[in-house]
Amino acid sequence: MGLDYTNGCVNFRDVGGCVNLITDRQVLPEGRILRGGTLNFVEEASQIGNPGTIVNLRKGADPAGKRFGADYWHFPISSNHEKYDTTNSFVRRWLNRIISCLGQNVSRLPVFLHCTSGKDRTGVAIAALLTALGVDREAIVLEYLWSEGEIQRAWIEQALDGIGDPVRYFALLDLAELRDKFLHDSSPQSVP
Repeated sequence: MGLDYTNGCVNFRDVGGCVNLITDRQVLPEGRILRGGTLNFVEEASQIGNPGTIVNLRKGADPAGKRFGADYWHFPISSNHEKYDTTNSFVRRWLNRIISCLGQNVSRLPVFLHCTSGKDRTGVAIAALLTALGVDREAIVLEYLWSEGEIQRAWIEQALDGIGDPVRYFALLDLAELRDKFLHDSSPQSVP
């Protein structure tokens, strides 16, 4: 059975809420990191958690009317690149640009990361972000597995194996700044 793209945003969820439910403890603040698929059938910002920032990982840009007044960043990656192969230098640079932007440029939360289905490109980017934030590997895998569509545990484990130590993988980034932004309550929030 395929995904129904005509009913809002496929695979939409609050990543913090999902991880906290999976781990049965408060690991991440809720309402900071959102994820999902295409915005083509989203009518109001409230359907996607009123994001302060939208990060589009699709090849094509989102229509201007689907940016909902949020800050907007676009990190396209071709379908020719296997996103789960995080040892690939192109994929590594792509992930480093995304995580760098989240740490240094994003000031309005929550941030909504999305691609077409909200599972592959978004799944790898969210796994990279959660790894950089110090979230337990099994919680990252289980959060990924909440997605509908064709997914496999082996794919996200391959991505996590390729990332390995986030301090080395994201060597040029200030992970403390990233963690402070997404893990502590003092981060600036957008007003819905």
